[in-house]
Amino acid sequence: MTEHDADGDVVLLRRAREAKVRAYAPYSGFRVGAALRTDAGDIFVGVNVENVSFGLTLCAERSAIAAMISAAGPRTLIDTIAVVGDGQDALLPCGACRQVLAEFGPDTRVLGSGDGGVPIVTTVGQLLPRPFSAVRLGQGRNRDDG
Repeated sequence: MTEHDADGDVVLLRRAREAKVRAYAPYSGFRVGAALRTDAGDIFVGVNVENVSFGLTLCAERSAIAAMISAAGPRTLIDTIAVVGDGQDALLPCGACRQVLAEFGPDTRVLGSGDGGVPIVTTVGQLLPRPFSAVRLGQGRNRDDG
């Protein structure tokens, strides 16, 4: 994991806000942007992409993870992710996103924010204390064990 500093967090939050304006949210009208920083220091962004069949909607966090894996490969770990939604209230990842984030770093820092106020700072492990994992499913080692 990289060293955490306020400037780095500000950059991630800014990148998430910049991405949010490109979200595709014609049904809910609620745009979400995410920006993640890998353990190597690379930044990837994503937005929510809605579908008229709501179950097929892609959250911003999973969109950013897909961009990360497409560019950096499956062994990449996430150091920090910033999530920003429309409105003043801080936004945190949904349950599905928490599980997907756990796949790429249970110690991942999460910065949840809205359009104003102080972000909530937590970790994936605090948001999802016992995620499904290869070990828990009897599949042996987790993907990052070697």
